[in-house]
Amino acid sequence: MSIKKQLRDALTEALRSGETQRKTTLRMALASIKNAEVEAREELEEDLVLNLIQKEVKARQETIEAAKKAQRPDLIEKAEQEIKILNEFLPQQLSAEELRVLVQEAVQESGASSMAEIGKVMGALMPKIRGRADGKQANQIVRELLGAE
Repeated sequence: MSIKKQLRDALTEALRSGETQRKTTLRMALASIKNAEVEAREELEEDLVLNLIQKEVKARQETIEAAKKAQRPDLIEKAEQEIKILNEFLPQQLSAEELRVLVQEAVQESGASSMAEIGKVMGALMPKIRGRADGKQANQIVRELLGAE
């Protein structure tokens, strides 16, 4: 079942059960997907839908950071609930250890030995982790490993 279909089914269920927060979050995610489809003038593939949901999660994480600075616990709680709802539709995230193993494999496969070759490593790594890990976190581990060698 496609992610869009899962989102629509979850929205229908939320409408029936009266879960306001869930309903609002799912509607925002579906609207984001619809806007991207209108902009692209075609239906989005699954990986692009996943990317949009991940962008929504990142936006909520940024909201949490801003709310912490503004000392707004109500906004923090709301954003955390939205992240929890959106994460239901994302693939299981890699643990830090699993990500480190994949990064080490990518470094060995690419034969990179210096920071100048970070692009090679990231190019080999990103298709393996797409949707399952944060690129920023992966980049940090790659820099750590290449800087240490």
